[in-house]
Amino acid sequence: MKLATIGVGNAGSKLIDQMIEFEFETGRNLCRHALVINTARTDLAKPQHLDEDRRVLIGDTHQKARGHGVGGDAEVGAEVAQTDIDEIRRVFDDVEIHEVDAVLVAAGLGGGTGSGAAPVVIDELQKMYDEPVYGLGVLPGTYEGGRPALNAARSLQSFVNKVDNFIAFDNDAWRSRGQTIEQGYEEMNEELATRIVTLLAAGEVDESEVGENAMDSSDIMRTLDTGGVSSIGYASTDVTPAKEGLLANFKEVDDSQSESTDAAKIKGLVRRATNSRLTVPCDVSSADRALIVFAGPPDVISRKGVESAREWLEQEADTVDVLAGDDPRPDSSTLAAVVLLSNVTDTPRINEIQDQAVDAQNKIQEQDAVREEEIQSLITDDDNDLDPIV
Repeated sequence: MKLATIGVGNAGSKLIDQMIEFEFETGRNLCRHALVINTARTDLAKPQHLDEDRRVLIGDTHQKARGHGVGGDAEVGAEVAQTDIDEIRRVFDDVEIHEVDAVLVAAGLGGGTGSGAAPVVIDELQKMYDEPVYGLGVLPGTYEGGRPALNAARSLQSFVNKVDNFIAFDNDAWRSRGQTIEQGYEEMNEELATRIVTLLAAGEVDESEVGENAMDSSDIMRTLDTGGVSSIGYASTDVTPAKEGLLANFKEVDDSQSESTDAAKIKGLVRRATNSRLTVPCDVSSADRALIVFAGPPDVISRKGVESAREWLEQEADTVDVLAGDDPRPDSSTLAAVVLLSNVTDTPRINEIQDQAVDAQNKIQEQDAVREEEIQSLITDDDNDLDPIV
């Protein structure tokens, strides 16, 4: 697949930057056009793999932003994006949309710019282009507090309703104990970039190295065509080059072992991808459609294993709409399986965010009520201090 990628806010910008780094390291060519949009000048300088003209500062003349961000306020983020919509359109005009299959908008849903400005950006993209617009959203962790949860709850519905498919990533499920927040974010960005690029870059192959069952970008787009929320699983294993003319095998498997053993390894890789940490925890059986991409040397991919893995996922996801294919990487020393679960409807963390947001909203209302009482009390006291009229 060929993508135009747009990062909105600090988290979204870092994700796009990480995706570009991973595709460069692995010889892929997914992000044909990339840009980032932010309200904070300092955060806009952080990406390491984007040219200066691919960085767009909005809100630098807005009295509540002035180039320093929106302070986590999603309403201000949306207002800034609406005010500077002409500047955003101008940058979009530079995107040669005929060169891409779809547009991906990445944002952190807990931040003010990501949750507020990203839906405005998506609205404009949907007006300008006929190509699908996908969302990649990071859900804030419980440890981040009530304000990010409130932002996420409010923006999540906008994202899901506006994009053609929304791929979710849950910080709560991925942060390891003992990590600093900064370390956690860096590691999570790497994990997410690996999954997104491995999945969406499939279909862009050298014709001389087409696999027996090469994945096509139209297969990925068809799977995402369900809309709703999607989750991604991933697993990988090291492989060794072919020896003495024999097909390459997994390191831990002897060359003498049979095709059935290789098939079991392929199926096991898919089981690990599905049963390990998904980008957002969900009930696999609630998926509408599913897709498997095997990325690695074609010689190590057992046809029998691919079919067995596909049949297993059909049973787990309770759907016959499961596609499987290859993304040939002849020079790779790794075989990866990435599983896309499209339109999952049973996602406990999203429900938790809604509940956390309600609690946060109630606290805000209580604080506002107390503040109003204090103001009224001051007004009453001032009135009592006035001298009587004679």
